[in-house]
Amino acid sequence: MERKNEKTKDDYYDVLRTISEGWYEGENDYTPFIKYFLGIVLNRYKDFENRIGEIDKKSTPYDIVRKAVSEKLGLFTKAEILELCPSIGSSSVEAALKKLREEHYILRQGGGRSTTYVRNPKHQ
Repeated sequence: MERKNEKTKDDYYDVLRTISEGWYEGENDYTPFIKYFLGIVLNRYKDFENRIGEIDKKSTPYDIVRKAVSEKLGLFTKAEILELCPSIGSSSVEAALKKLREEHYILRQGGGRSTTYVRNPKHQ
């Protein structure tokens, strides 16, 4: 979300400038800010809906995780995969990551809370 907000920061500051006019006199209008904010919320909702819509209902949790992993560059964590796969639970993600490790599709680095993964260079 922060990256997307960064793209609209000029609009944000313009809206703040607009709603500040007449503030001292109590004559300012907050409508532009409300419209800007609701536009941001709508945009994020559409992004979320698109991410959910991309999930093939016939895909197994393993397929969903493998697709998410294939789109990652460099190191990633289980938490990042969970974020990319909102339709499946933590234990399903763990099982899929385990299977991907067994297939040597990904490599595990570290352990415990500091565990990270990377795609095996042979599969890139």
